[in-house]
Amino acid sequence: MSALLEVSGLSKHFGGVQAVADLSFKIEKDEILGLIGPNGAGKSTVFSLISGVDKPDSGRIILAGTDITGKPPYAIAHQGIARAHQIVQPLTDMSVLDNCLVGACYGHDDLSLSAGRAVVREVASMVGLGDRLDVPAGQLTTAGKKRLELARALCGRPRLLLLDEVLAGLNPAEVDRMVEVILRIRAGGVAILLVEHVMRAIMQLSDRIVVLNLGRHLAEGAPQDIANNPAVIEAYLGNPKLLAAAGPP
Repeated sequence: MSALLEVSGLSKHFGGVQAVADLSFKIEKDEILGLIGPNGAGKSTVFSLISGVDKPDSGRIILAGTDITGKPPYAIAHQGIARAHQIVQPLTDMSVLDNCLVGACYGHDDLSLSAGRAVVREVASMVGLGDRLDVPAGQLTTAGKKRLELARALCGRPRLLLLDEVLAGLNPAEVDRMVEVILRIRAGGVAILLVEHVMRAIMQLSDRIVVLNLGRHLAEGAPQDIANNPAVIEAYLGNPKLLAAAGPP
């Protein structure tokens, strides 16, 4: 069976800076793949290339057998990829429901408003916003806005969900609750590509981890293998105790 997403030989320059260099990896259906690396490693660029925000200089991105390389974001959303951003930007004067409708009506299934509302209620309940649908998005807490960002992406009914540091800025209890939500999303049949600096969470969530350094593929494997990889420790962590403190996956 072929992978859900296949990235092959992906490269991207910005001026004289090579952000991503000849990168290849795969994501299987229903898999959570972690993507880690030091600041400037190219993680956000990879997300932008997959979601269509940027076009690669070379390489291919194949989703379920369809070449989506260089397609615009709206076309990629219709193909079944959604992205939740690290810096949340909700439509603050609109309700939680209406924010999520944007994702539902412009996502993979291209839903009508009535069908979209049903999806929003289902997703909002899953992420813990079921009782906040009529609240203006601007009144949510930081954790609530993170949940809204996740819900808006999930309402697009994606096959692949790109999560860009959705745990950033959350306290430990909020991180634990969000980890539970992410696991429920995967259990519902959605594959996830996860960029995260909360090592305890990414070790717990990921089936496999790909490590980038200076835009290049440095290492790949199960979480515990990555935790014990000397090249990863040197390039990304600098101190083996940091990964050890994350605890077992």
